[in-house]
Amino acid sequence: MVCWVVPTLAATIEFLRGRKSKIHKNSLNLMFLGGALFGIIDHLWNGELFLISENWVMDLALGFTITGGIIGSWFMIISTPKITDLMRRLSSRLGISH
Repeated sequence: MVCWVVPTLAATIEFLRGRKSKIHKNSLNLMFLGGALFGIIDHLWNGELFLISENWVMDLALGFTITGGIIGSWFMIISTPKITDLMRRLSSRLGISH
């Protein structure tokens, strides 16, 4: 039951590593911390925060999956304005109005 460890480590690494854009760094850190906090609260609620199951590899795989989902969601959030702007410019050049 250690899936919450991976997003916690990702948040720590991201905080220490830093980025050029403070807004993007802060939003990714907040999302990592949100994922970690959710896992911690869920495991505390069920009384299994520090239990290590027999299948701890699958627990860590779940943590990596959660972290990958957070990164994918973050990427979509920061890419959406760029994609929207690109589509507006393209439709303008093609004479398509929305």
